[in-house]
Amino acid sequence: MTAAVVVEAQGLTQRYTIRRGLFREPASLQAVGGVSFRIEAGRTLAVVGESGCGKSTLARLVTLIEKPTAGSLQLGGVDAVAPPTSKAEGQRLRRLVQLVFQNPFGSLNPRHKIGRILETPLAIHQTLSGAERTERSQAMLARVGLRPEHADRYAHMFSGGQRQRIAIARALMLDPALLVADEPVSALDVSVQAQVLNLLTDLQHEIGVAYLFISHDLGVVRHIAHDVMVMYLGQVMEHAPKARLFARPLHPYTRALLGSTPGLGRPAGVERVVLQGELPSPLDPPAGCVFSTRCPHADARCRAERPALRPLDGTQVACHHAERWL
Repeated sequence: MTAAVVVEAQGLTQRYTIRRGLFREPASLQAVGGVSFRIEAGRTLAVVGESGCGKSTLARLVTLIEKPTAGSLQLGGVDAVAPPTSKAEGQRLRRLVQLVFQNPFGSLNPRHKIGRILETPLAIHQTLSGAERTERSQAMLARVGLRPEHADRYAHMFSGGQRQRIAIARALMLDPALLVADEPVSALDVSVQAQVLNLLTDLQHEIGVAYLFISHDLGVVRHIAHDVMVMYLGQVMEHAPKARLFARPLHPYTRALLGSTPGLGRPAGVERVVLQGELPSPLDPPAGCVFSTRCPHADARCRAERPALRPLDGTQVACHHAERWL
């Protein structure tokens, strides 16, 4: 039986107008350029890439913090880009998707006790009595591995891993269908990272929530993802099931990322490549393939013609020469 599609994006694009001084014309910056994907209930799509590749902008689009300049986004089968037909419809869409931030030290209000932090979403979106909200918040604390008495403590009284558990609990209070996790373990110690990742996996098995998991760490992605989307300068370079991508990556950028990540164990035939140069400015991207200025395999065609994302041997890849790695 096919799982329900929680989120589906087609050609999602986000452009910003950048002012460059009094006597210069404003510039257009494309942070996300035509990204398409879908996530089913109980599945995790990981988005990876260097800083500046558009991962966090994509997270803001999916969580409805920003409206895309082009493309479509459906949450639970409802158009999330068009203005909601009613206030209730808008609230329902926002309840469907929740966000877990990168920094557990800055995402919790230091003036409020944990119980109040967890109960606030219920007070805003649901008509429950105080006793019912308290019961729900304590049940959620237990679900993420904390004790009921923790509800009467402040955020500064917890460790980083405990704070991130609290942030996850808050995000789940409204029973969302999709959790967007933006680098949720990068600020934690390695031993604590594993605990939080295991918690996310257990919660997914228990309640069937879908994850859009944003990370720069391929080791973390290998632990939690079902599918992986590799981005570079706002473009999707490769999109494949996790096992397929880690076993035989077909894009030079994916191969460079895998080859330079310690502890993964490089796939057969994937050499360690040190990328030369810096990430190009998104204000002035290369004319052809956006990776062509750093790709060791780029030729004249790559520098002149931008490759489309195309299906190839169980993956989607944007490279003119991907067949050489089959």
